[in-house]
Amino acid sequence: MNRKINSLFRYLEKQKWIILIISMLIILSSVLYVKLLVEHLKSSENRQAFLFAKALEQASNTDNKMSFIEEEIINNNNSAPTIVVGSNGKIVLSKNIYLDTTLSEAEKETILRNKLNNMKKSHSPIVINVNNTDSGELNTTQYVYYKNSSLINQLTIFPYIQIVLVAIFSFFFYMLLSNTKFTEQNRVWVGLAKETAHQLGTPISSLMAWVAIMQNDPYIRGKGLVDEIQKDVDKLKIVTERFSSIGSTPVLREENIFQLINRVVAYFQPRISSKIKIEVFTLSETIKVNVNIPLFEWVVENLIKNGVDAIGNKGIIAIKILRGSEGKVFIDFSDNGKGMSKSEINSIFNAGVTTKKRGWGLGLTLTKRIIEFYHEGQIYVKNSEKNIGTTFRVELKSAKTFAN
Repeated sequence: MNRKINSLFRYLEKQKWIILIISMLIILSSVLYVKLLVEHLKSSENRQAFLFAKALEQASNTDNKMSFIEEEIINNNNSAPTIVVGSNGKIVLSKNIYLDTTLSEAEKETILRNKLNNMKKSHSPIVINVNNTDSGELNTTQYVYYKNSSLINQLTIFPYIQIVLVAIFSFFFYMLLSNTKFTEQNRVWVGLAKETAHQLGTPISSLMAWVAIMQNDPYIRGKGLVDEIQKDVDKLKIVTERFSSIGSTPVLREENIFQLINRVVAYFQPRISSKIKIEVFTLSETIKVNVNIPLFEWVVENLIKNGVDAIGNKGIIAIKILRGSEGKVFIDFSDNGKGMSKSEINSIFNAGVTTKKRGWGLGLTLTKRIIEFYHEGQIYVKNSEKNIGTTFRVELKSAKTFAN
């Protein structure tokens, strides 16, 4: 089952990266293709502008007007906007520029001048020599200005539109995969939790019966064993209640966080190595938060277990309860264990991720879920250094703030 869960999550993560890579390839190939196409069209229009200019020059320098030049080259040049300017700066001719017929000549001149200024920024003019029909001599120079057609302008912005569309597609696909992963996690967690609670029910009932029998035996009761066994049976009942709570909305109650954590520590301390000490510190023993006791005790247990595993044989787990600003309560779980690398910190709360040789890798994932989804808080690695230790911080709202 653990292998299946890990495989599923790894598959979903790979799917995200595959979609991202494919999207980037689509964007890159589209941009390169459109850029190549635009360059080709620009070259074609530059050639057309050159032919148009030379056709004007040839037509003015030929006594017998060449109808082919006029009809096929000059008149049919209907793509690139063009303005012909004389050597004196006067506009001689404009082509492929729409001018409202209701405008006055002065208004048309202003529009053409504005367009001419833009054309000067786009391309260098094509210089032509035209014939003076009166003298028959080449004594007049004209300049042909032009700019890209609307088709090229549209193609120029097309890659950016494509980038936006692909980005939107990638974002929604990524969200879909994330939602699929989240839904699958929920199903796995809820199913596993309910099944675990169901499986624990029978042995717990049996243990409760055996405890009742032992309590009636004076010899066994006098050795103090029954009380310790009763504590473990009660603990199993709490664990069963926790698993049963997964998938349903828990009831939060105002609790003294210092007393609650101390109860968990009191249970755990005798059951771990005597060389590992758990210490609880606070400046105020009256801090209250709204929590679900079985679920929050699970959080504390998971973080203590995580510290015990990180420490190994000997060390200290320090739990500090602090009042924060804006009605927040900070609970720091620090150990002097092996610490974590940056990559481990980034993935420590992911399902299936564990630094231990054995385990499901769900403890911290469930801890994060309990804090963030059920208690509207936050949990994160405050700091961690290799061979020095790690501090997890839990942020909760104080009971008064939560009520508001």
